Amino acid sequence: MPSPNSSPTPAPTGSRRPPLAVLGAPPAFAEPLHVGRPNIPDRARLLARIESILDRRWLTNDGPLVQELEQTLCRRLGVRHVVAMCNGTTALEIAIRALGLTGEVIVPSFTFVATAHALMWQEITPVFADIEPRRHHLDPAQIERMITPRTTGIIGVHLWGRPCDVAAIEEIGRRRGLKILFDAAHAIGCTDRGRPIGSGGAAEVFSFHATKCVNAFEGGAVATNDDRLADKMRLMRNFGFAGYDNVVYVGINGKMSEVSAAMGLTSLEDLEQVVARNQANFEAYRRAFAEIPGLRLLDEPLGPDDASNYQYVVVQIDERATGLTRDELVAVLKAENVLARRYFYPGCHRMEPYRSRFPQAGLVLPVTERVAAEVLVLPTGTGVSGAEIDRIAGILQAAIERAGEVRAALAL
Repeated sequence: MPSPNSSPTPAPTGSRRPPLAVLGAPPAFAEPLHVGRPNIPDRARLLARIESILDRRWLTNDGPLVQELEQTLCRRLGVRHVVAMCNGTTALEIAIRALGLTGEVIVPSFTFVATAHALMWQEITPVFADIEPRRHHLDPAQIERMITPRTTGIIGVHLWGRPCDVAAIEEIGRRRGLKILFDAAHAIGCTDRGRPIGSGGAAEVFSFHATKCVNAFEGGAVATNDDRLADKMRLMRNFGFAGYDNVVYVGINGKMSEVSAAMGLTSLEDLEQVVARNQANFEAYRRAFAEIPGLRLLDEPLGPDDASNYQYVVVQIDERATGLTRDELVAVLKAENVLARRYFYPGCHRMEPYRSRFPQAGLVLPVTERVAAEVLVLPTGTGVSGAEIDRIAGILQAAIERAGEVRAALAL
């Protein structure tokens, strides 16, 4: 069996179609190829920082590395405040509470479920609005349709390392008197109209989960230019302490540890290299998919002053052209040890508790429902090579060319 890092075996002249595991061949990859496999930064720099933590014996509670990470992010994002947290979900929950959101808040259903859960956890109703069919972001026109007298805010989500329509969402907020928050979990290193994502709305929330371009093992942060909001969130992440033995507010333990900050700083130093590798992989997929029918790579043109971190390789499957559904292609790839993902299937509105509370939500989310059934996310990052991308493309092309055989084999 070939090594997963070796070049693909040359195909016969005029063909690059490999044998398929679903039809009885050995898997193309000896080891699983994951979506979101962590990018590991420079080990020597990371271990030196961890040694300094041990020497200081300052492991948490707003240590010097947490402070350094916050200051570094402030400079990179062009904001006055960054409040580091233990993870992105806690950061989102604290930002929601600090903003005083209540009643109903408009969000996309096509997002990671934490976006909705962060509201529901605080007894705020997420109201799901539909998305744009090409970029998969909240559609501003659909936001307007979902506003009611109980609406207090909108949470826009920057998906796939691309900015959503910040200007349009902020304009709706100003006109309708709504608070605006952005879930920027995918968006570190991205820009909107030449401005780093981070300064939109009242605040923007980042994730530094292990799967992200910048990871802190586990971590998150809120970026804002609002001094009072930042002060409130700092209280809330530390039990409401405003000094030694001086509790002045209700809070929880949302602090980032020093070892997470060490990883975050080291990972942040490698961001440009990670993005360059992601972009090279994206271009490799674009070339490899150019002549395969039914695979639409999400490569909508960015604005002239926008930048992506290319963290995700997203493909929409047109079953009419492929002869196979998205789920059937996922099964084909899984048999080859390529663990492609169905982000964000089936949509938050079809997960609990939302499907029981809002059983008719799908009627106003036709684009969300279609996209959730078609999207396939493929492996990328520093652990993926061009040869592996070519092999993945060959698998997909072979499956499409033998769609009838593949469908029959999967039905057994």
